[in-house]
Amino acid sequence: MKINKRLLQYVKTMRIYVLIVGALSLLSAIFIILQSHSIAAIINAVFLRKQSLVQVMGALLILLAVLLARAAVIWGNDIATNSVSGTVKSDLRLRLFRHIFRLGPMYVRGERSGEIANTTTEAVEALDAYFNQFFPQVCATMIIPLAILIVVFSTDLLSGIVLLVTWPILPVFMILIGLQANAMTESRWRQMSLLSAHFLDVLQGMTTLKLFGRNKIQQETIRRISDRYGDTTMAVLRVAFLSSFVMELGATISNAIIAVEIGLRLLYGNIPFEQAFFVLLLTPEFYQPLRNLGTQFHASMNSAAGAERIFDILETPTTPETTTGVQEEAKIGQTLLINDVHYAYRDADGQRHEALRGVSFAIQRGQKVAIIGRSGAGKSTLANLLLRFIEPGGGSIKADQRDIREFSATAWRKLVAWQPQRPYLFNTTVAANIRLGRPKASMDEVIEVARMANLHDFIQSLPQGYETPIGERGTRLSGGQLQRLSLARALLKGSPILLLDEATSTLDAESETRVLRTIDHVAPDHFVLIIAHRLHTISSADLIIVLEDGQVIARGTHQELLTQSPAYQALIRAYEDEEAVV
Repeated sequence: MKINKRLLQYVKTMRIYVLIVGALSLLSAIFIILQSHSIAAIINAVFLRKQSLVQVMGALLILLAVLLARAAVIWGNDIATNSVSGTVKSDLRLRLFRHIFRLGPMYVRGERSGEIANTTTEAVEALDAYFNQFFPQVCATMIIPLAILIVVFSTDLLSGIVLLVTWPILPVFMILIGLQANAMTESRWRQMSLLSAHFLDVLQGMTTLKLFGRNKIQQETIRRISDRYGDTTMAVLRVAFLSSFVMELGATISNAIIAVEIGLRLLYGNIPFEQAFFVLLLTPEFYQPLRNLGTQFHASMNSAAGAERIFDILETPTTPETTTGVQEEAKIGQTLLINDVHYAYRDADGQRHEALRGVSFAIQRGQKVAIIGRSGAGKSTLANLLLRFIEPGGGSIKADQRDIREFSATAWRKLVAWQPQRPYLFNTTVAANIRLGRPKASMDEVIEVARMANLHDFIQSLPQGYETPIGERGTRLSGGQLQRLSLARALLKGSPILLLDEATSTLDAESETRVLRTIDHVAPDHFVLIIAHRLHTISSADLIIVLEDGQVIARGTHQELLTQSPAYQALIRAYEDEEAVV
């Protein structure tokens, strides 16, 4: 199966698991044969040879030992499959998370969060049925009938031929039905992922939906998707039950053929009773693995559908940032040089768009550089390049003449502290969120950066101070408080490069002045890059870089650009109009 080959690539214990399950299936086949042989011999001895209980006691003890051994094999199989299933799920889930982190935020932005969450939880968990039920049954179906067939051929040639002819008919029916079930199961899995993604979207946008009076419409949408999912599930179950029915019917008819054939020969004395009874006992055991496989087939389809999505993510190629650079301590001296940087991306239709076209400028330690431009000018792309979420398609970014791609992305990011426009805060305490960049920072250091971000007094007013939980995404904080907390987190990290994306966009004038004063205070020891559109923030910069259509169209101080750059003058007027409206 396709899933087996792909699992072998990702699961280290898969080969050992296959050997263990195969060995246990072989032992099970041996004990089934011994059990049938012992029962046939005992019944023949008691009913035809008229032997007493004492005379068959040895054979009964052997039968008891075989039954216990067979039970032990079943028990061992359950332990092995459960152990391996747990290990494989943990390993795959860890690989999945690692790969998603390697793919980075640019990949996640193109996916739906609910669908990824469903894959990392439900899809991985669905593999439990594959390892605990389906795959062991596949091994048993391959090994047990073969072992029984060899024994039957050596015991009774005609019965062996009948078994050999009738057995392949059942898998053909199972495959034909399975093809339809597979397509329906994949459709069901897609609908489940859609439902998970849509439900998460609705939860995250609940405020907006209620504000615009769309919550009832979304409830109806969820009901409709749920009904469709339920209908698909019932259709899959109907096909699964049909598969089980066909397997049971086929096995019953095949058993009947063997029984009639042996009964007629036994009636005319063409086969000894013990030999005939031995073959009759083996016949149900010959078809039983295939019957069980039909029952487990539905579980395997669900596992396969989930595994397809897991492998799609694992086989998504990573960006160059994960494959270049060495894991050494990255260092930066006095100059950060952006040299003729190009970057292009492709949209959903595959069209190529130039986001940056030959951007060049230098930043000196202690310098505050403001990067401004209209929406789509390339500011965010430049920030993502500095954060190593993407890599330049041309040109380079150098730290003191050394290309930053010579370092691993992890090592480089230790040099960058980022305060995003829309910071993400985790559902933990205020102190834990500030400590994200330096988990071992002392409380005095946490309080110091909170003061620098003009946040300490507010934190002191909270019920538990710095130990107050702030809710998922910081829902208990205002927009300005979120930004100031994010700034405190960036300052505590202590990285030489301070990248601020609209750090003052939601602050009032007084808070903005205090934050800018803090930035001025730390600037002498840092490379400060500010993406901004507020006039006060821009005018305080030592160097202003104006971007338009992915190119630098002007650079200089605020006063220089006001007199020399019409484009800058137009931007400033637009920013002034925005602030006037606010």
